[in-house]
Amino acid sequence: MHITVLAGGVGGSRFVRGVREAVQRRESVDTTITVIVNTGDDIWLAGLRLMPDFDSLLYALAGVNDTERGWGRAGETERVAAELREWGVGWPWFTLGDLDLGTHIARTSWLREGATVSEVSARLQRRWTLGARLIPATDAEVDTYVDVSDADAPDGQRELHFQEWWTRHRAALPAKAFRQQNLEAARPAPGVVEAIAGSDLVLIAPSNPVVSIGTILSVEGIRAALAETPAPVVGVSPIIGGRVVRGMADACLPVIGVETSAEAVGRHYSSRRNGGLLDGWLVDETDAAAVAPLEEVGLVAASVPLWMRDLETSATLADDAIALGTRVRATRTV
Repeated sequence: MHITVLAGGVGGSRFVRGVREAVQRRESVDTTITVIVNTGDDIWLAGLRLMPDFDSLLYALAGVNDTERGWGRAGETERVAAELREWGVGWPWFTLGDLDLGTHIARTSWLREGATVSEVSARLQRRWTLGARLIPATDAEVDTYVDVSDADAPDGQRELHFQEWWTRHRAALPAKAFRQQNLEAARPAPGVVEAIAGSDLVLIAPSNPVVSIGTILSVEGIRAALAETPAPVVGVSPIIGGRVVRGMADACLPVIGVETSAEAVGRHYSSRRNGGLLDGWLVDETDAAAVAPLEEVGLVAASVPLWMRDLETSATLADDAIALGTRVRATRTV
């Protein structure tokens, strides 16, 4: 069995760890996991190429992530970041740990030597046994920029890199639009389309629907691959009881006209039989009332506990997602 997951960020990392754990518990030695990772959050900073979502997944699967902060490496020091601040280099509010900087320096060195993003990503994974293969959605630089309201700007708005809007301003500046640079030239990285086409199950992690999953889907060829794959496509809601599980998706969804609810995000992704993305959609038990309306628009839906508090609950959620994929497959043979 081959499982492909579309993911980004900390929530995606927790979910993928759960998928890996669920597979290992089943003792399915022939099951493989491929993760297609959002690259829209990437940025050049202090001369280094940062890939926050990829690194979050890398560190989490390697077991070296900082579980307290939810990002970066465990046991970090920040001596280099302090020195950079003294020199006035980088963003003083965007702290990079010393171990994390080692990753960024290695990545940037290989990129400057001519390696592609996917080649560099493969090199980084060789250091640890991850139990999954990580592939960036694209080798192109599709950094996300945000148009925000600014009364002092000539036209009433200004542009920020997504990381500045997200990390410095905590999404408090009202967003008017999100744009990924170079998106028109971006193509799926090697292995992305093949992973989707060859899957037995595709899972959409509970990551931000706009800037994480939305960016992956915006790369030409990926949405088409999802439409054509014979595998069931099952998604997990990032919204529980009208609130975001983690992050600030509630500051992003209104920009694309979607309310912050499990039902609304399911409708946004829509059913594959109606030209959308999904076959199945998991919502939390508190959103059980959304199941019937979602099934009326062509989705196989179910309500299960979605909170990923630890590895056990993450693995249980992954099991529920796999089970819903089996249910979707069964409906096709009826």
